[in-house]
Amino acid sequence: MKNRWKNGIAISLVPQILLIRLLALYPEWVEQYYSQSLFPLISGFFRTLMGWIPFSVGDILYTLLFLLTIRYLYLKWNDYKRRPAILLRDIAMVLAIAHFTFYFSWGLNYFRIPLHQNLSLEKTYTEKGLYEVTLQLIEATNSLQEQLTGSDSTAVLFPFSKREVFDMTLAGYEELQKEYPALGYSHPSVKRSLLSTGLSYMGYGGYLNPFTHEAQVNGKIPKFRYPVVTGHEIGHQLGYSAENEVSFIGYLATLKNDNEYFQYSAYAYAMSYCLRDLQLKDKEDWEMLRSQINPGVKANYQEVTAFWKQYENPLEPVFKSAFNTFLKANKQRKGIKSYNQVVSLVVNYHLKNPIQSN
Repeated sequence: MKNRWKNGIAISLVPQILLIRLLALYPEWVEQYYSQSLFPLISGFFRTLMGWIPFSVGDILYTLLFLLTIRYLYLKWNDYKRRPAILLRDIAMVLAIAHFTFYFSWGLNYFRIPLHQNLSLEKTYTEKGLYEVTLQLIEATNSLQEQLTGSDSTAVLFPFSKREVFDMTLAGYEELQKEYPALGYSHPSVKRSLLSTGLSYMGYGGYLNPFTHEAQVNGKIPKFRYPVVTGHEIGHQLGYSAENEVSFIGYLATLKNDNEYFQYSAYAYAMSYCLRDLQLKDKEDWEMLRSQINPGVKANYQEVTAFWKQYENPLEPVFKSAFNTFLKANKQRKGIKSYNQVVSLVVNYHLKNPIQSN
Protein backbone atom coordinates (compact mmCIF):
# COMPACT_ATOMS: atom_id res chain seq x y z
CA MET A 1 0.00 0.00 0.00
CA LYS A 2 1.36 3.39 -0.99
CA ASN A 3 2.34 5.83 1.74
CA ARG A 4 -0.28 8.39 0.76
CA TRP A 5 -3.03 5.79 1.21
CA LYS A 6 -1.61 4.76 4.57
CA ASN A 7 -1.40 8.41 5.63
CA GLY A 8 -4.97 9.05 4.50
CA ILE A 9 -6.36 6.04 6.37
CA ALA A 10 -4.42 6.99 9.52
CA ILE A 11 -5.69 10.59 9.42
CA SER A 12 -9.28 9.36 8.93
CA LEU A 13 -9.29 8.16 12.54
CA VAL A 14 -9.90 11.72 13.77
CA PRO A 15 -13.03 12.48 11.69
CA GLN A 16 -14.30 8.98 12.44
CA ILE A 17 -14.16 9.64 16.17
CA LEU A 18 -15.88 12.99 15.74
CA LEU A 19 -18.62 11.42 13.61
CA ILE A 20 -19.28 8.71 16.20
CA ARG A 21 -19.50 11.34 18.96
CA LEU A 22 -22.02 13.23 16.80
CA LEU A 23 -24.16 10.17 16.07
CA ALA A 24 -24.25 9.38 19.79
CA LEU A 25 -26.31 12.55 20.23
CA TYR A 26 -29.10 11.21 17.98
CA PRO A 27 -30.33 7.86 19.39
CA GLU A 28 -33.60 8.08 17.43
CA TRP A 29 -31.65 8.28 14.16
CA VAL A 30 -29.38 5.40 15.17
CA GLU A 31 -32.41 3.32 16.20
CA GLN A 32 -34.33 3.88 12.98
CA TYR A 33 -31.64 3.84 10.33
CA TYR A 34 -28.99 1.59 11.85
CA SER A 35 -30.29 -0.68 14.64
CA GLN A 36 -33.61 -1.51 12.97
CA SER A 37 -32.61 -1.18 9.31
CA LEU A 38 -28.96 -1.69 8.37
CA PHE A 39 -27.71 -3.73 11.32
CA PRO A 40 -30.17 -6.67 10.99
CA LEU A 41 -28.98 -7.13 7.40
CA ILE A 42 -25.31 -7.11 8.42
CA SER A 43 -25.79 -9.43 11.39
CA GLY A 44 -28.13 -11.77 9.51
CA PHE A 45 -25.62 -12.09 6.67
CA PHE A 46 -22.70 -13.00 8.95
CA ARG A 47 -24.77 -15.34 11.13
CA THR A 48 -25.92 -17.18 8.01
CA LEU A 49 -22.36 -17.27 6.67
CA MET A 50 -20.72 -18.43 9.91
CA GLY A 51 -23.50 -20.16 11.84
CA TRP A 52 -23.22 -23.58 10.18
CA ILE A 53 -19.49 -23.86 10.91
CA PRO A 54 -19.13 -25.96 14.10
CA PHE A 55 -16.13 -24.07 15.48
CA SER A 56 -15.42 -20.42 16.22
CA VAL A 57 -14.11 -18.71 13.10
CA GLY A 58 -13.67 -15.45 15.03
CA ASP A 59 -11.43 -17.04 17.67
CA ILE A 60 -9.19 -18.48 14.95
CA LEU A 61 -9.03 -15.11 13.16
CA TYR A 62 -8.12 -13.32 16.40
CA THR A 63 -5.35 -15.85 17.08
CA LEU A 64 -3.96 -15.61 13.53
CA LEU A 65 -4.11 -11.82 13.65
CA PHE A 66 -2.17 -11.78 16.91
CA LEU A 67 0.52 -14.10 15.55
CA LEU A 68 0.82 -12.18 12.26
CA THR A 69 1.10 -8.90 14.17
CA ILE A 70 3.97 -10.27 16.27
CA ARG A 71 5.70 -11.54 13.13
CA TYR A 72 5.23 -8.25 11.29
CA LEU A 73 6.60 -6.20 14.18
CA TYR A 74 9.60 -8.51 14.42
CA LEU A 75 10.41 -8.12 10.72
CA LYS A 76 9.84 -4.36 10.67
CA TRP A 77 11.31 -3.46 14.05
CA ASN A 78 14.61 -2.11 12.71
CA ASP A 79 12.73 0.14 10.26
CA TYR A 80 10.50 1.40 13.06
CA LYS A 81 13.48 2.16 15.31
CA ARG A 82 15.01 4.31 12.57
CA ARG A 83 11.71 6.04 11.75
CA PRO A 84 9.40 5.94 14.82
CA ALA A 85 6.93 8.27 13.07
CA ILE A 86 6.18 5.42 10.65
CA LEU A 87 5.30 3.16 13.57
CA LEU A 88 2.86 5.75 14.92
CA ARG A 89 1.36 6.15 11.44
CA ASP A 90 0.90 2.40 11.03
CA ILE A 91 -0.69 2.08 14.48
CA ALA A 92 -3.11 4.90 13.64
CA MET A 93 -3.91 3.21 10.32
CA VAL A 94 -4.73 -0.11 12.00
CA LEU A 95 -6.84 1.67 14.63
CA ALA A 96 -8.72 3.57 11.92
CA ILE A 97 -9.60 0.37 10.08
CA ALA A 98 -10.62 -1.43 13.29
CA HIS A 99 -12.62 1.58 14.51
CA PHE A 100 -14.59 1.90 11.27
CA THR A 101 -15.24 -1.84 10.99
CA PHE A 102 -16.34 -2.17 14.61
CA TYR A 103 -18.84 0.69 14.61
CA PHE A 104 -20.19 -0.08 11.14
CA SER A 105 -20.59 -3.78 11.86
CA TRP A 106 -22.05 -3.58 15.38
CA GLY A 107 -20.79 -0.78 17.63
CA LEU A 108 -23.32 1.92 16.70
CA ASN A 109 -25.85 -0.07 18.73
CA TYR A 110 -24.29 1.51 21.83
CA PHE A 111 -26.12 4.70 20.90
CA ARG A 112 -29.61 3.35 20.16
CA ILE A 113 -32.75 4.07 22.21
CA PRO A 114 -32.55 2.33 25.62
CA LEU A 115 -34.33 -1.01 25.92
CA HIS A 116 -36.59 0.09 28.77
CA GLN A 117 -38.20 2.63 26.44
CA ASN A 118 -38.74 0.07 23.69
CA LEU A 119 -40.32 -2.34 26.19
CA SER A 120 -42.33 0.39 27.98
CA LEU A 121 -40.70 -0.26 31.36
CA GLU A 122 -39.86 2.32 33.99
CA LYS A 123 -36.21 3.26 34.39
CA THR A 124 -36.24 3.53 38.18
CA TYR A 125 -37.73 1.41 40.94
CA THR A 126 -38.57 1.71 44.62
CA GLU A 127 -37.07 -0.23 47.49
CA LYS A 128 -40.52 -1.65 48.15
CA GLY A 129 -40.70 -2.93 44.59
CA LEU A 130 -37.22 -4.44 44.88
CA TYR A 131 -38.19 -6.28 48.08
CA GLU A 132 -41.42 -7.57 46.56
CA VAL A 133 -39.81 -8.91 43.40
CA THR A 134 -36.82 -10.38 45.26
CA LEU A 135 -39.24 -12.31 47.47
CA GLN A 136 -41.08 -13.57 44.38
CA LEU A 137 -37.79 -14.71 42.85
CA ILE A 138 -36.73 -16.55 46.03
CA GLU A 139 -40.04 -18.39 46.25
CA ALA A 140 -39.93 -19.36 42.56
CA THR A 141 -36.28 -20.47 42.74
CA ASN A 142 -36.84 -22.53 45.88
CA SER A 143 -39.94 -24.15 44.41
CA LEU A 144 -38.19 -25.22 41.22
CA GLN A 145 -35.10 -26.41 43.08
CA GLU A 146 -37.23 -28.72 45.24
CA GLN A 147 -39.19 -29.99 42.21
CA LEU A 148 -36.02 -30.79 40.29
CA THR A 149 -34.15 -32.50 43.14
CA GLY A 150 -36.85 -33.72 45.55
CA SER A 151 -34.97 -32.07 48.41
CA ASP A 152 -34.37 -28.50 49.54
CA SER A 153 -30.69 -29.21 50.25
CA THR A 154 -29.50 -30.76 46.97
CA ALA A 155 -27.90 -28.70 44.20
CA VAL A 156 -29.57 -28.87 40.80
CA LEU A 157 -27.53 -30.81 38.24
CA PHE A 158 -28.23 -29.95 34.61
CA PRO A 159 -28.84 -33.13 32.54
CA PHE A 160 -28.06 -31.46 29.19
CA SER A 161 -24.84 -31.08 27.28
CA LYS A 162 -23.67 -27.56 26.56
CA ARG A 163 -24.39 -28.13 22.86
CA GLU A 164 -27.97 -29.06 23.81
CA VAL A 165 -28.26 -25.85 25.83
CA PHE A 166 -27.41 -23.85 22.70
CA ASP A 167 -30.19 -25.57 20.76
CA MET A 168 -32.72 -25.36 23.60
CA THR A 169 -32.10 -21.64 24.05
CA LEU A 170 -33.71 -21.04 20.65
CA ALA A 171 -37.05 -22.29 22.00
CA GLY A 172 -36.97 -19.61 24.68
CA TYR A 173 -36.41 -16.91 22.09
CA GLU A 174 -39.34 -18.25 20.06
CA GLU A 175 -41.58 -17.77 23.09
CA LEU A 176 -40.07 -14.37 23.89
CA GLN A 177 -40.81 -13.19 20.35
CA LYS A 178 -44.53 -13.70 21.00
CA GLU A 179 -44.39 -11.06 23.74
CA TYR A 180 -41.77 -8.82 22.14
CA PRO A 181 -41.61 -9.31 18.34
CA ALA A 182 -38.47 -7.14 18.09
CA LEU A 183 -36.57 -9.77 20.10
CA GLY A 184 -37.10 -12.55 17.59
CA TYR A 185 -33.96 -14.53 16.73
CA SER A 186 -33.13 -16.41 13.54
CA HIS A 187 -30.03 -17.70 11.74
CA PRO A 188 -28.36 -18.93 14.97
CA SER A 189 -24.61 -18.68 15.33
CA VAL A 190 -23.76 -19.66 18.90
CA LYS A 191 -20.51 -21.45 19.68
CA ARG A 192 -18.26 -22.60 22.46
CA SER A 193 -15.24 -20.32 22.46
CA LEU A 194 -11.89 -21.87 21.57
CA LEU A 195 -10.38 -19.31 23.94
CA SER A 196 -12.44 -20.40 26.97
CA THR A 197 -9.44 -20.79 29.25
CA GLY A 198 -8.34 -17.24 28.48
CA LEU A 199 -11.88 -15.95 29.03
CA SER A 200 -11.95 -17.69 32.40
CA TYR A 201 -8.74 -15.99 33.52
CA MET A 202 -10.11 -12.66 32.28
CA GLY A 203 -13.33 -13.24 34.24
CA TYR A 204 -15.77 -13.40 31.31
CA GLY A 205 -18.59 -15.86 30.65
CA GLY A 206 -18.65 -15.11 26.94
CA TYR A 207 -18.50 -12.41 24.31
CA LEU A 208 -19.87 -11.42 20.93
CA ASN A 209 -17.39 -11.21 18.08
CA PRO A 210 -18.49 -7.95 16.43
CA PHE A 211 -16.74 -8.81 13.16
CA THR A 212 -18.04 -12.35 12.56
CA HIS A 213 -21.22 -11.94 14.68
CA GLU A 214 -20.63 -15.28 16.40
CA ALA A 215 -21.92 -15.52 19.97
CA GLN A 216 -19.06 -17.01 21.96
CA VAL A 217 -19.78 -18.80 25.24
CA ASN A 218 -17.06 -19.75 27.72
CA GLY A 219 -17.14 -23.54 27.59
CA LYS A 220 -15.75 -23.91 31.09
CA ILE A 221 -18.43 -22.12 33.13
CA PRO A 222 -20.80 -24.31 35.19
CA LYS A 223 -23.89 -25.51 33.31
CA PHE A 224 -26.01 -23.85 36.00
CA ARG A 225 -25.11 -20.52 34.34
CA TYR A 226 -24.92 -21.72 30.73
CA PRO A 227 -28.52 -20.92 29.67
CA VAL A 228 -28.51 -17.28 30.81
CA VAL A 229 -25.01 -16.62 29.45
CA THR A 230 -26.03 -18.08 26.09
CA GLY A 231 -29.17 -15.96 26.10
CA HIS A 232 -27.07 -12.91 27.01
CA GLU A 233 -24.72 -13.31 24.05
CA ILE A 234 -27.63 -13.84 21.65
CA GLY A 235 -29.02 -10.55 22.97
CA HIS A 236 -25.85 -8.89 21.68
CA GLN A 237 -26.46 -10.51 18.29
CA LEU A 238 -29.88 -8.86 18.21
CA GLY A 239 -28.19 -5.47 18.34
CA TYR A 240 -28.35 -4.63 22.04
CA SER A 241 -25.01 -3.55 23.43
CA ALA A 242 -25.65 -2.27 26.97
CA GLU A 243 -24.75 -5.10 29.36
CA ASN A 244 -27.75 -4.62 31.63
CA GLU A 245 -30.07 -4.79 28.61
CA VAL A 246 -28.66 -8.02 27.18
CA SER A 247 -28.58 -9.53 30.67
CA PHE A 248 -32.31 -8.83 30.90
CA ILE A 249 -32.99 -10.17 27.40
CA GLY A 250 -31.02 -13.32 28.23
CA TYR A 251 -32.96 -13.66 31.49
CA LEU A 252 -36.32 -13.36 29.73
CA ALA A 253 -35.38 -15.78 26.95
CA THR A 254 -34.26 -18.33 29.55
CA LEU A 255 -37.33 -17.76 31.68
CA LYS A 256 -39.72 -18.18 28.74
CA ASN A 257 -38.29 -21.62 27.98
CA ASP A 258 -40.71 -24.44 28.81
CA ASN A 259 -37.90 -26.43 30.39
CA GLU A 260 -37.86 -26.16 34.19
CA TYR A 261 -34.06 -26.38 34.39
CA PHE A 262 -33.86 -23.27 32.24
CA GLN A 263 -36.47 -21.50 34.36
CA TYR A 264 -34.49 -22.38 37.49
CA SER A 265 -31.31 -20.95 35.94
CA ALA A 266 -33.18 -17.75 35.06
CA TYR A 267 -34.81 -17.20 38.45
CA ALA A 268 -31.59 -17.92 40.36
CA TYR A 269 -29.69 -15.52 38.09
CA ALA A 270 -32.10 -12.63 38.60
CA MET A 271 -32.39 -13.36 42.31
CA SER A 272 -28.63 -12.97 42.81
CA TYR A 273 -28.66 -9.49 41.24
CA CYS A 274 -31.70 -8.36 43.20
CA LEU A 275 -30.28 -9.61 46.49
CA ARG A 276 -27.00 -7.81 45.81
CA ASP A 277 -28.89 -4.58 45.23
CA LEU A 278 -31.05 -5.09 48.33
CA GLN A 279 -27.91 -5.63 50.40
CA LEU A 280 -26.76 -2.12 49.50
CA LYS A 281 -30.14 -0.56 50.29
CA ASP A 282 -31.36 -2.43 53.38
CA LYS A 283 -29.06 -4.94 55.00
CA GLU A 284 -31.72 -6.09 57.47
CA ASP A 285 -34.17 -7.01 54.71
CA TRP A 286 -31.33 -8.60 52.76
CA GLU A 287 -30.35 -10.85 55.66
CA MET A 288 -33.97 -11.84 56.26
CA LEU A 289 -34.59 -12.78 52.62
CA ARG A 290 -31.24 -14.50 52.21
CA SER A 291 -32.09 -16.79 55.13
CA GLN A 292 -35.10 -18.05 53.16
CA ILE A 293 -33.00 -19.41 50.26
CA ASN A 294 -32.85 -23.20 50.12
CA PRO A 295 -29.45 -24.80 50.88
CA GLY A 296 -29.60 -26.50 47.47
CA VAL A 297 -29.85 -23.13 45.73
CA LYS A 298 -26.92 -21.84 47.77
CA ALA A 299 -24.94 -24.92 46.72
CA ASN A 300 -25.42 -23.94 43.07
CA TYR A 301 -24.21 -20.42 43.85
CA GLN A 302 -21.18 -21.88 45.61
CA GLU A 303 -20.43 -23.92 42.49
CA VAL A 304 -20.23 -20.71 40.44
CA THR A 305 -18.17 -18.91 43.09
CA ALA A 306 -15.70 -21.82 43.31
CA PHE A 307 -15.32 -21.86 39.53
CA TRP A 308 -14.34 -18.19 39.27
CA LYS A 309 -12.11 -18.40 42.34
CA GLN A 310 -9.86 -21.00 40.71
CA TYR A 311 -9.13 -18.58 37.86
CA GLU A 312 -8.35 -15.52 39.96
CA ASN A 313 -5.09 -13.89 38.90
CA PRO A 314 -3.30 -10.51 39.16
CA LEU A 315 -4.15 -9.56 35.55
CA GLU A 316 -7.93 -10.00 35.85
CA PRO A 317 -8.46 -6.51 37.35
CA VAL A 318 -6.44 -5.08 34.44
CA PHE A 319 -8.75 -6.72 31.88
CA LYS A 320 -11.82 -5.56 33.82
CA SER A 321 -10.45 -2.01 34.05
CA ALA A 322 -9.85 -1.90 30.29
CA PHE A 323 -13.38 -3.13 29.60
CA ASN A 324 -14.74 -0.64 32.12
CA THR A 325 -13.04 2.22 30.25
CA PHE A 326 -14.36 0.91 26.93
CA LEU A 327 -17.95 0.79 28.22
CA LYS A 328 -17.74 4.31 29.63
CA ALA A 329 -16.45 5.57 26.28
CA ASN A 330 -19.60 4.15 24.69
CA LYS A 331 -22.22 5.92 26.82
CA GLN A 332 -22.41 3.32 29.59
CA ARG A 333 -21.63 5.78 32.34
CA LYS A 334 -21.32 3.19 35.10
CA GLY A 335 -18.94 1.09 33.04
CA ILE A 336 -18.70 -2.52 34.16
CA LYS A 337 -21.11 -1.77 37.01
CA SER A 338 -23.82 -1.38 34.36
CA TYR A 339 -24.34 -5.16 34.60
CA ASN A 340 -26.02 -4.49 37.96
CA GLN A 341 -28.53 -2.14 36.35
CA VAL A 342 -30.38 -5.20 35.09
CA VAL A 343 -32.18 -5.04 38.44
CA SER A 344 -34.35 -2.09 37.36
CA LEU A 345 -35.52 -4.01 34.30
CA VAL A 346 -36.21 -7.20 36.27
CA VAL A 347 -38.08 -5.38 39.05
CA ASN A 348 -40.25 -3.28 36.75
CA TYR A 349 -41.01 -6.24 34.49
CA HIS A 350 -42.15 -8.44 37.36
CA LEU A 351 -44.16 -5.67 38.99
CA LYS A 352 -46.16 -5.70 35.75
CA ASN A 353 -45.93 -9.50 35.38
CA PRO A 354 -45.86 -11.05 38.88
CA ILE A 355 -44.21 -14.47 39.19
CA GLN A 356 -46.61 -17.30 39.81
CA SER A 357 -44.76 -19.97 41.82
CA ASN A 358 -45.67 -23.60 41.17
